[in-house]
Amino acid sequence: MTFKITTQILTTCLFTIRATAIWPIPLDYTHGSTFLWLSPNVVFSYQPDSGVNLAANAPYANTTSQNATNQKSSIGMDSYSIVQAAIARTQDELSNDNFVPWKFHPRNSIFEPPSNVSYGTISNVTIQQNSTDPPNVLKPLAGAVDESYSLIIAVNGAVMINAVSSVGIIRALETFTQLFYTTGDGKSIYTNLAPVYIQDAPKFQHRGLNIDVARSPFPPDDIMRTIDAVAYNKFNILHLHATDAQSWTIQIPALPPLADLGAYMKGLSYSPDDLAAIQTYGAYRGVQVIIETDVPGHTAAVGLSYPDLVAALNIQPGWANYSAEPPTGQLKLNDSAVYDFLGKLWADLLPRVYPFSAYFHTGGDEVNANVYGLDPTVNSNDTKVIQPLLQKLIDYNHDKVRAAGMTPVVWEEMLLQWNLTLGADVVVQTWQTDTAVANVVAQGHKALAGDASYWYLDCGRGQWIDFAQSTAQAAWPFADWCTPTKNWRLMYTYDPLAGVPANATQLVLGGEVHIWSEQVDGVNLDDMVWPRACAAAEVLWSGSKDASGQNRSQITASPRLSEMRERMVRRGIGAGPVQMIYCTQNGTQCAS
Repeated sequence: MTFKITTQILTTCLFTIRATAIWPIPLDYTHGSTFLWLSPNVVFSYQPDSGVNLAANAPYANTTSQNATNQKSSIGMDSYSIVQAAIARTQDELSNDNFVPWKFHPRNSIFEPPSNVSYGTISNVTIQQNSTDPPNVLKPLAGAVDESYSLIIAVNGAVMINAVSSVGIIRALETFTQLFYTTGDGKSIYTNLAPVYIQDAPKFQHRGLNIDVARSPFPPDDIMRTIDAVAYNKFNILHLHATDAQSWTIQIPALPPLADLGAYMKGLSYSPDDLAAIQTYGAYRGVQVIIETDVPGHTAAVGLSYPDLVAALNIQPGWANYSAEPPTGQLKLNDSAVYDFLGKLWADLLPRVYPFSAYFHTGGDEVNANVYGLDPTVNSNDTKVIQPLLQKLIDYNHDKVRAAGMTPVVWEEMLLQWNLTLGADVVVQTWQTDTAVANVVAQGHKALAGDASYWYLDCGRGQWIDFAQSTAQAAWPFADWCTPTKNWRLMYTYDPLAGVPANATQLVLGGEVHIWSEQVDGVNLDDMVWPRACAAAEVLWSGSKDASGQNRSQITASPRLSEMRERMVRRGIGAGPVQMIYCTQNGTQCAS
């Protein structure tokens, strides 16, 4: 018996084989119900296209997250080493996941291969790369690397993976791991889905998670574990919001006081080696790490080491008139010393992140006009006065980014609020409204989606601001600004193309889901992000609509997402549950 599952999954599948695997859902997916064993000595045979393309130098080419920053060598990073590292991870995951899927079958049912029946064995996985990787395979512009792949598992156990690029192979191997389970005695690995046919490719080119490492500077191992989870879900971008008003987390050797005084404590910042290790770790997993240093707003931390560069520094009381949250402070707009500072910053930082980043994010959100009434170089909060000065600053920053070989990214306010003239290459990241994406592309600019009403993971935690007795009543029940919590079902309904005319959809590169860290640290990071971010991952890889143009079914998605959560937990990701076990064991009985 064979089931056909395309972008519109047949509901009847739920009643026959509960766990149908794979998140995000492939473009075209056909599977059967034949059992196959996975040989403990399975061989992965990689056949690259003629020649091995040198992709970059990788001084930290380790393949596991543990103690990554301590493993340093001068290994060259090429297509062959990328795939071999992916194969090693695949073998490790297949051997160690120990995923017994009892939660996805009726209680006390028999779902494993009967012991008295002989089944075929998968002993070899043939991997064919059909084209030489482009030179920018580790740091592509959106769409520059083909991530498509095909995966076939025959009923006799023959397996063939085909992909155009090494990154496509990484995606295929991730899918391959999701087709297997472990017997209850822990001794054998099997699939119950043969034959399998998958043809897959992403809907969007830019699929990312933005993690705020400024308000809460996560250790490198936390970031690398997050990269693992990002890769499991076929995201291809990790955006590090690396600086903000509260702390400056990147060490700049040309400007040592920035991190020495701007970090929460001495040493609580990322060294050049840390940053290189994080970027390399991502590159091996097909995840490009993009750095953001937010200017000219959100720069109070700069004032801790260079106070003369910052206007309205840490105003108390009354901070709410000058910033969205404390502390206040923005770079002065008409001061040559600011440009001297930025010149040193960019000359130090940009060449270091360039080897593994095609983009650099210069921030630009929440610039408060009132600050410039207190800026002695401006002396006005009139937007007509501020706008040309802001234009000059952004032009300067973006010219530096381009000169370093990267493409600038900015937050939407630079275009939609301040009406700046941005280069045609600039990518505009939206977040404020459900019309922002359409408004950006209407001006001919490339856009990233990520509406706070859908894709902000930190919402619903309540206020982190304390209230005096005189203001507490008005603030009760102390909800945060973007309450309620954005559950995975809401996130799953978000369409990055909503309101975008058909002739402009190519300008929507994709999007990012965001975790801001006012109330997040290493203890609750995984649970705050996963599995809700998985919903955004499927929207970006598979699209928000099924083959009939309808929103994808929650009823068919939830068992797959629950299964994905189990796999992530077994790989060391502290993802929260999707449903209680009663629901996963009983088909659609929890559907309404």
